[in-house]
Amino acid sequence: MPPWPKWGLMRWTVLSPQAEATMEQCASVEREVDKVLQKFLTYGQHCEQSLEELLHYVGQLRAELASAALQGTPLSATLSLVMSQCCRKIKDTVQKLASDHKDIHSSVSRVGKAIDRNFDSEICGVVSDAVWDSREKQQQILQMAIVEHLYQQGMLSVAEELCQESTLNVDLDFKQPFLELNRILEALHEQDLGPALEWAVSHRQRLLELNSSLEFKLHRLHFIRLLAGGPEKQLEALSYARHFQPFARLHQREIQVMMGSLVYLRLGLEKSPYCHLLDNSHWAEICETFTRDACSLLGLSVESPLSVRTLPPAAEQWQCARLLSAGLSVWPLQPCSLFRSFASGCVALPVLMNIKAVIEQRQCTGVWSHKDELPIEIELGMKCWYHSVFACPILRQQTSDSNPPIKLICGHVISRDALNKLINGGKLKCPYCPMEQNPADGKRIIF
Repeated sequence: MPPWPKWGLMRWTVLSPQAEATMEQCASVEREVDKVLQKFLTYGQHCEQSLEELLHYVGQLRAELASAALQGTPLSATLSLVMSQCCRKIKDTVQKLASDHKDIHSSVSRVGKAIDRNFDSEICGVVSDAVWDSREKQQQILQMAIVEHLYQQGMLSVAEELCQESTLNVDLDFKQPFLELNRILEALHEQDLGPALEWAVSHRQRLLELNSSLEFKLHRLHFIRLLAGGPEKQLEALSYARHFQPFARLHQREIQVMMGSLVYLRLGLEKSPYCHLLDNSHWAEICETFTRDACSLLGLSVESPLSVRTLPPAAEQWQCARLLSAGLSVWPLQPCSLFRSFASGCVALPVLMNIKAVIEQRQCTGVWSHKDELPIEIELGMKCWYHSVFACPILRQQTSDSNPPIKLICGHVISRDALNKLINGGKLKCPYCPMEQNPADGKRIIF
């Protein structure tokens, strides 16, 4: 085999003209960004050096003035001249730094102009407005998500202010669960178990249906607080242990550990094998458990609505990116909470723009005429899976409330629209096996 040339192991990639143009557009914007970063670096170094020199100069002058004052000599003409020069130097330095800072602002604005010049900023044109709700409706949906986020984060006054400024009408029934949860969480943060225990007892049956151990953990934490009180609280702790009786079958081991700790109460739990019971991490754990179980009980999402609300229906991923691109930015609230929504929109948007170009090129109509699903599947990864999805193997369409999955007698599952199309003479023959059956025998499946 002949020896490889020097470039023999390099990968050569032939880019399409469109890809080359896109790369050049990106490079153009990157060059402007690099200029701004370089100016920031240079300005920072120059600013620091100028201020240090000015501080040193003023410090020397101050020392000379202090020396003259100690000697009781009047201010000489030389010192007066030096002071005038110092004031002038301070003024000139400040003006120079302000001028350089103003020049940086113009460089930053050139980055935005480069983006507008090189890229299509009209992202909303990817899909017809007829597919979506009106702009006012979209704004209302986003505002409602922000308000719910604020209520869930405990920022009640901010949520009320937003409702007033946006004229958003929020019912008291909507607010009440958040107000109650925040009140209980605030009490837990202050290590007050009373409100949480009262809530857990009143919702005991529903919590048991969820296999929740919240009530037991609250009683356990109260018992541990009594143990921390020392031997003086021993009788009270023994009396309170009666609350563990309903939980003995499921939490026998944990109850045994707590009762065993009573042996070391007089010696001090801090130096006993049960010192882990006094760990402060139990309070963080109980807050997390309460939030999770209470949200499950009330049908609320544990995470912020800004994080997950726009994700379950595939089309809403695009809607979030569309709202953001239209100037409805919510970054000042909590940037990290938008990560999944924004990241999903970033993944979906380039694909949708390519689909738009193909549709226009081939003059296809009706490819995407509703918002129940995207025209193609876009893989977002396991982290963005929030519900089960079934695609009909016959029509290759994702099922919906109006077109649910139907289980046939033979066990195969197809969509209702496919079932209706396969009916012939009042009978249905499964497309996967030869079994004939009555279409009415099909059962709807709910995932």
